[in-house]
Amino acid sequence: MNIIVAVDKNWAIGYQNKLLISIPEDMRFFRDETTNKVVVMGKHTLQSFPSGRPLKNRINIVLTKDKKFKADDAIIVHSLEEALEEIKKYKSEDVYIIGGAEIYNQFLDYCDVAHITKIDYAYQADTYFPNLDEKEDWIVVAESDERTYYDVEYQFFKYVKKK
Repeated sequence: MNIIVAVDKNWAIGYQNKLLISIPEDMRFFRDETTNKVVVMGKHTLQSFPSGRPLKNRINIVLTKDKKFKADDAIIVHSLEEALEEIKKYKSEDVYIIGGAEIYNQFLDYCDVAHITKIDYAYQADTYFPNLDEKEDWIVVAESDERTYYDVEYQFFKYVKKK
């Protein structure tokens, strides 16, 4: 399974249920990586999308404790175990965990690839992703050149979990 996330220099990912910044190239990378694949997210991540609608051209799995929650064109599951059971129907390399923080934390141990966009800036934030640079079982296997969006510098990194 894959994780895909954009983090700032403190591994922050969000503030008040919103992304810290929207970088067009990062959004394109996300779209290219996940189109025609399976995306797994929490209810709040789904609700943060335009009109709260699932992502087009993907199988959307939403994990929520809210038993009454419904979303058109999404598979709703209510526990990590139920989500993992649902995910077994798909090829592991086609599954992408897309947030938020609680979902990332629950699934990190089940993932073996992490696509991390690192933004060289510290934003005001209230939500964080685990710092993979501090985890001995994750290593960087690829990184892009530094890129710039207006005055923001960022890079794409691919981490893999050691076997």
